[in-house]
Amino acid sequence: MAERMGFFTDTTVCIGCKACEVACKQWNRLLATGSGMSRIYGYSYDNTLNLDGFHWRHVKFIEQFNEERSQAQWLMMSDACKHCAQAPCIDACPEDAIIRTEYDTVVVQPELCKGYFACAGACPFGVIEGDPDIRIARKCTLCYDRLKNGLIPACAKTCPTDSIQFGPLIELIPRAKERVKQLHEQGETKAYLYGVEQDYLGGLGNFYLLIDQPEVYALPQKSQL
Repeated sequence: MAERMGFFTDTTVCIGCKACEVACKQWNRLLATGSGMSRIYGYSYDNTLNLDGFHWRHVKFIEQFNEERSQAQWLMMSDACKHCAQAPCIDACPEDAIIRTEYDTVVVQPELCKGYFACAGACPFGVIEGDPDIRIARKCTLCYDRLKNGLIPACAKTCPTDSIQFGPLIELIPRAKERVKQLHEQGETKAYLYGVEQDYLGGLGNFYLLIDQPEVYALPQKSQL
């Protein structure tokens, strides 16, 4: 097996441009109209709302105000499948349709999926959703087809600020820890890494640098995993 590959997402440099969402849809030929259409919901600039069978990337916009509402800030975060080391979706699938690839990533094999969608209920991050029209579970593949051809995932390739960084986790984790140290030295003492320890389902293949509690970003606490 090759080195375990994955994403380090530094939310402090995300500008909410949604280029990653567009690149993901374009490369994976995900619907932009009909059932998969993004709409204006009134939740800030979020027109995706969550991850599902048509949205494998989701940029979250979190608006925060002080009590007087005289000051505000946005937290932004590009989210996707976590490619867990101990993936509950793999264990839940009765047809062995979800596999671990040679890059230690988690991929649904559509030709084997029978549409039971037990994987959707097992995922603590709400990543997987079934396509009701074709009865197949769908989610981020970490651009498995691109990796096989020596290319990096479309979202990381497109990100203009390197908020989404791709590579071997053995290289990304030390880099992320240095980034946290840098932010602490600059006064952002709330910065920390989410998902690097093994008690996060064995370690997430898509981990994050955050500056607020996980639930603010709609992520489960460690104790809930």
